[in-house]
Amino acid sequence: MNKNWTPRVRRPLLAAFVGATTTLAFAPFSYWPIAILSPFILLLLLHKQSAKAGFWIAFFWGLGQFGTGINWVHVSIDTFGGMPKIASATLMSLLVAYLSIYPAIFGGVLNRFFPQANRRRLFIAAPIIWLLTEWLRGWVMTGFPWLWLGYSQIDSPLNGFAPVSGVEAITLSLWLIAGSLAYLTLARKWQYMLLPVGIFALSYGLNQVQWVKPNPASKTSFALIQGNIDQKMKWIPSHRWPTLMKYTDLSRANWDADIVIWPEAAIPALEQELPAFLRNLDTAARQNNTTLITGVISQDSMGAYYNSILTLGDKKSAPYDYDSEIRYNKHHLLPFGEFVPFGDLLRPIAPFFNLPMSSFQRGSFIQPNLIAHGRHLLAALCYEIIFNEQVRQNITADTDFILTLSNDAWFGHSIGPLQHMEIARMRALELGKPLIRATNNGVTAVTDYQGKIIKQVPQFQTEVLRAEVESTSGNTPYRTLGSWLLYLWSFIGIGFAFFYSKYQEKSK
Repeated sequence: MNKNWTPRVRRPLLAAFVGATTTLAFAPFSYWPIAILSPFILLLLLHKQSAKAGFWIAFFWGLGQFGTGINWVHVSIDTFGGMPKIASATLMSLLVAYLSIYPAIFGGVLNRFFPQANRRRLFIAAPIIWLLTEWLRGWVMTGFPWLWLGYSQIDSPLNGFAPVSGVEAITLSLWLIAGSLAYLTLARKWQYMLLPVGIFALSYGLNQVQWVKPNPASKTSFALIQGNIDQKMKWIPSHRWPTLMKYTDLSRANWDADIVIWPEAAIPALEQELPAFLRNLDTAARQNNTTLITGVISQDSMGAYYNSILTLGDKKSAPYDYDSEIRYNKHHLLPFGEFVPFGDLLRPIAPFFNLPMSSFQRGSFIQPNLIAHGRHLLAALCYEIIFNEQVRQNITADTDFILTLSNDAWFGHSIGPLQHMEIARMRALELGKPLIRATNNGVTAVTDYQGKIIKQVPQFQTEVLRAEVESTSGNTPYRTLGSWLLYLWSFIGIGFAFFYSKYQEKSK
């Protein structure tokens, strides 16, 4: 091999390996220090490289991270998509390549505008550019903010930043630590080890602050029904009533709970097809002084479909009526699963693009909390729990709990559902509200207001999770301010670093 070509290959390949190890920082592995080690090594690999080389080194890092971290998406494509293996593998590869563009932009921009291994590059530019590229990944084409580095720290000493400025603040702290380690490695200035120590100490101090307080008067008993319905059988007409009877029987044994919860789309039919069943369920819940919450597919008068959440049995509302019932309608839809971008072009290509219920309409971005047994529940359906700003803006002064319903049966025994639960836990920590999560086959769990799991049932089993949960009073800083101050500081910081670098170049 050409000697000049060997280094060009070696660094990207090493970057891919380092990127792949990053997955170990997230659930179910949760080796959180890797989320510091991986960016640290990436910064060393980018050292003294051109902007073009930096782009490709970071691109390969992304291939490693997303190739290992989200390969579980392939399970749904391969099992339920009806596509040939080669086609599903190609589609998965395109997704990984697309997501890898964002770290590639980071590498290219960093090496183009901040080529010198100084404090501006490693303490200001690198953390901020990374933060902004991750924000872009969570926004462009409806966004896919999965595997943001901060999520890996839900159980680490750095989680103290979440209630202050969200998961993004944790990501920024990780890169500040990685940058300081890279600087002391390259410049041999060991006093900068004080920066990582200071960041950990600050997070420890923030964790000692009680942003919200438990409210014993809000104690509520929940029964979360994990039906464990086979996804391949779920929408087969002959399997409809066995599914409904399974959920009904499990609920009947738990009518003493304040709130009974079924998972996302637990009812395997359109809502208007089962008016008598839903009225009977509503009546049974009222007679037992409980409220039942379920996921359901609804349709409006214009024929538009919605992925919805419905409450039944609440005595403070009128008896169930399809035409007037208040529902939560999912806003942030899953691309290809719930809507198909460029559908007219893609649907004829493969059955995957015609999966059942893949033509949903969006609900409003801001919707009222669900009210059940006198409690106010902020609703988020499945995928949209990963959009922190949407969840934050839907919380109100009356919100008692964060409620998320999901059906991760699409992804089998992969690590995807465990990562999903990890992300959901971060919402509880950011907002200081307990999280109630009901799913078809796991992870069904309840957390406290700090995101710690207080009760969970095993995956892939028919189970009922019973738990009594207290809400909280008060607000976290993140609930009040969001992350806008963090991003404002980032834009000011990157602007200062850029113009100061230009000024120094002209002064030489």
